[in-house]
Amino acid sequence: MAERVDRDVNQALRARFDEVYGQYQRLRSGVDDLRAELAELRVTERSDDGQVTATVGARGELISVELTPAVYHDRDHHALSRKITTTVHRACTRAATATQELVTAYLPAGSGSVEFLRTGDFGALLGRADAVLRREAERHE
Repeated sequence: MAERVDRDVNQALRARFDEVYGQYQRLRSGVDDLRAELAELRVTERSDDGQVTATVGARGELISVELTPAVYHDRDHHALSRKITTTVHRACTRAATATQELVTAYLPAGSGSVEFLRTGDFGALLGRADAVLRREAERHE
């Protein structure tokens, strides 16, 4: 009887291992695709008046800033500076969202990593590890 129970437990463990390993393989094979998609990601934003165009990459790195000749008609350099900064900031915000969407498509649903990317909350990233440590501490009390 005990031998039958051991066999059933081993089969269940093997099935769970196969499932987790399959998830790992899908994640690993997707990393190269993800890397290529992120390298190609470009987000372009224009100022409200169309005089400034900013393009950024996946990490918000500035690729280019283009100015139309009309920006030189108004000699207010402070206004131009604010317009450039605002346009670049909007492009970076959109790039961060696009990057999050790409990355989360490759991560298991419900993972702490997905929640961290969405919110920037380190608690979500470390939540699972904290829960495991709490359980271990409770076991040893």
